[in-house]
Amino acid sequence: MMPLPSKSRDDEGIFSVLLNTSPMKRSARWFIGSCLITALISLGACRPAADTPGGPAAGDNSTLKLLYWQAPTILNPHLSNGFKDSEASRITLEPLASFDSAGNLKPFLAAEVPSVENGGVASDGTSVTWTLRDDVLWSDGTPFSAEDVVFTYELLSNPDVGSTTAGTYETIESVEALGPTEVKITFKEPNPAWSLVFTGTTGMILPAHAFKDFNGANVRTAPANLQPIGTGPYQVTTFKPGDVVVYEPNPHYRSGVSFERVELKGGGDAASAARAVMQTGDADFAYNIQVEAPVLKQLKSGGQGQFVTSFGSLVERILFNFTDPNQTAASGERSSVDFPHPFFTDAKVRQAFSLAIERDTIADQLYGPAGQGTVNFLVSPESYRSANTRYDFDLDQANQLLDQAGWVDSNGNGTRDRNGTEMQVLFITSVNPVRQKTQEIIKQNLAVIGVGTELRSLDPAVYFSGDPASEDTVEHFYADLQMFATGNTNPDPGAYLKTYTCDEISQKANNWSGQNYSRYCNPEYDALWQQSTTELDTAKRAELLIQMNDLLIEDYAVLPIVHRADINAVSNRLTGIELTPWDLNTWNIDEWKRPNDN
Repeated sequence: MMPLPSKSRDDEGIFSVLLNTSPMKRSARWFIGSCLITALISLGACRPAADTPGGPAAGDNSTLKLLYWQAPTILNPHLSNGFKDSEASRITLEPLASFDSAGNLKPFLAAEVPSVENGGVASDGTSVTWTLRDDVLWSDGTPFSAEDVVFTYELLSNPDVGSTTAGTYETIESVEALGPTEVKITFKEPNPAWSLVFTGTTGMILPAHAFKDFNGANVRTAPANLQPIGTGPYQVTTFKPGDVVVYEPNPHYRSGVSFERVELKGGGDAASAARAVMQTGDADFAYNIQVEAPVLKQLKSGGQGQFVTSFGSLVERILFNFTDPNQTAASGERSSVDFPHPFFTDAKVRQAFSLAIERDTIADQLYGPAGQGTVNFLVSPESYRSANTRYDFDLDQANQLLDQAGWVDSNGNGTRDRNGTEMQVLFITSVNPVRQKTQEIIKQNLAVIGVGTELRSLDPAVYFSGDPASEDTVEHFYADLQMFATGNTNPDPGAYLKTYTCDEISQKANNWSGQNYSRYCNPEYDALWQQSTTELDTAKRAELLIQMNDLLIEDYAVLPIVHRADINAVSNRLTGIELTPWDLNTWNIDEWKRPNDN
């Protein structure tokens, strides 16, 4: 999930067309082929995909085929917490700059990276001035200017918009255009994390002329959410939410691209998406291959592609709901801060749950080399990874803690209770074989300590949609426990750690746009975060960020489970991919090509 996620952060692929047939026959072949592939791996259900007339035949070297089993539902990254939506958006939208894998800022819409040396960054940390490129046009031919940056800030900071990235921009006092190609950002206080804003995953700039009439509660009705106008290498020609996005080259992009068409197909499951790249060669790239370690090993034998693996900042974690999802406030709001959770507000109970979970078993059996058991919330960059924390698997101690907290099985039904309340939990996550098996392991662990667990899995297109009208999103969190993976999307983890501050609580009052889905509130934590926002000494600030991580862990505010590798399947024929943990996979898609491309 993105700030998030928390960046937060599911396969129906585009398969080859064997004959030059009509659109109807092509769709039928696609359906049959994808069902056979899915059946071989997971015996999963299949449904026909919506037909895309004019699609390329097999072997058409002009088309780049991407499989995202977590299908995008909106193409405005500031209105969703799903990495899937940001991935699809990043093909058309750009930030001022972004970080490469080494943590160096690379300009996109900016002409250069500001610094103290070149006068762009104020020596006291109170402002930063960006010089913009003067050769950029939006895909509709409108000139890009500093006014677009100003407008993007105005939209993101408007509480009526309910932007999911708004928290990153709260340090800003003002954004002003000093000229068409110069924009100055002034901060409320000295800011060591000036590079968090307008960069990377959460920094994509929106066109003012496309959103000027939608800077408010009507923002989700803007046509540009589904048919974006961008400055990136490709523009959207067709978008069917939850299914397919088709792109063609942006005629106004400032350099050439290799593909005449890009197809991003969503739905299905990770295993069949990987098989389409690794074994059948029917696709070029498959996103987020979250499958069990034995399946990964079997897929490697196909010879058509390779798995590109990197341990970035992704942490699979379990979130406690500090509010009661079974109570409803007078306003109609569930999981309201007016109703504390009946047992998760007790730190002893949260500690017992932590002691009962077999992190190493989950990591070894389900993730293999692609996962490491972890207790830290913040795992990357390594300089911020705490050495002060540890985790234990101790069922006896877990049982003792629940006894001390007054939760005992008074009626002999196998589940602990207190004052008439049974220790029953609803545990939700997205549809995914690894996550469902993780749920099963945890359910068995919790049963040993007398906790009853109901499991539920949700369609990731809904779960990570950020839709305030849906009750099944991570923001609403109408359950006791939920699980997903996210991490900091910037080498500076300040915005990521902000997600557990009191002001970030997701609730009806902020249209479910807050990033603190657990509704955890600790003044001590907030004070540390506030101090970190103005500490200009790098070493002292790092100490503060590590203290924040340690407080979350020692207070059992969140249960990190696995430090998870980011795994993608890449065709042997595809070159130019340069993955970074600090941006989306598609960040340099203008450089992707095949060796035999002209």
